[in-house]
Amino acid sequence: MAYTYTHSPLRLNTIPRFPLFSLSNPISNFRLPSTRFSFQSLRFKGFSAKPSNTFVCQVKSSMGVELEIFEKEELAVSLAKYVADLSNKFTHQRGAFTVCLSGGSLINYLQKLLEPPYVDSIEWAKWHVFWVDERVVPKTHEDSNYKLAFDGFLSKVPIPPGNVYAINDALSAEGAADDYETCVKHLVNTNVIVLSSSSGFPKFDLMLLGMGPDGHVASLFPGHPLVQENKKWVTSIKDSPKPPPERITFTFPVINSSAYIALVVTGTGKADAVHSSLRGSQTSDKLPAALVSAEEELKWFLDKGAASKL
Repeated sequence: MAYTYTHSPLRLNTIPRFPLFSLSNPISNFRLPSTRFSFQSLRFKGFSAKPSNTFVCQVKSSMGVELEIFEKEELAVSLAKYVADLSNKFTHQRGAFTVCLSGGSLINYLQKLLEPPYVDSIEWAKWHVFWVDERVVPKTHEDSNYKLAFDGFLSKVPIPPGNVYAINDALSAEGAADDYETCVKHLVNTNVIVLSSSSGFPKFDLMLLGMGPDGHVASLFPGHPLVQENKKWVTSIKDSPKPPPERITFTFPVINSSAYIALVVTGTGKADAVHSSLRGSQTSDKLPAALVSAEEELKWFLDKGAASKL
């Protein structure tokens, strides 16, 4: 069987072709000749599924990109462990953990953090929570990412209210974006958020991203001019292809200055965009998800449906 690969300084561009889900013959400790990728079955404490019923694959690049494929139930376990470990790392190192949330099904997976052993191991009082993007609607509106996260997760953990940074929903989209950028700059000046020495943009500890079926991340959509924005930290969009039309969003320089990024994608409806992002060409028409990078590590968390066309 022939294997092909390429990689770039920013991301894993093409992952090798192999039978992802052969449960009778899982890949274990397999290494491609002359590459810097490795494959292995993953095991975490607390998994109750038997190996014969579960296949988990990891692809790791020396360029700081990882790809993990899970049964959907176990994706939440791995993501919770990942978030908890990073929370402990940063709270011990500098007394704060800056984490950015997005909307969608990601919040459902984060609910695993409400269970032992994670909920008791995290220093919640040291968390500072931001939104990668937000719909410009009242906080009580069903479209609000803040409401989604608050109802599903944040209201159930003891994070100080002053450490949860929602947008000012009384302002226009442009005003809310400027206000949010001012907030982030203040927190950089007070050393709550680290400034990246390489990019000069804020360096959040962890950014949790989802991806739409069209390959968009945050509120950065394919072909939209905001994908190219490289000066502002936070910007507004008034013509979102996906309703509601008015939103604010972190720009790519901020997203890609993050220390760690978890990109969580599930469902067969996103398989084409996953394929295009991870195996696409080097042309200028890359999907937004293909442009995501991180200063320390970018990890894709996929279920078998999302990975079905790799």
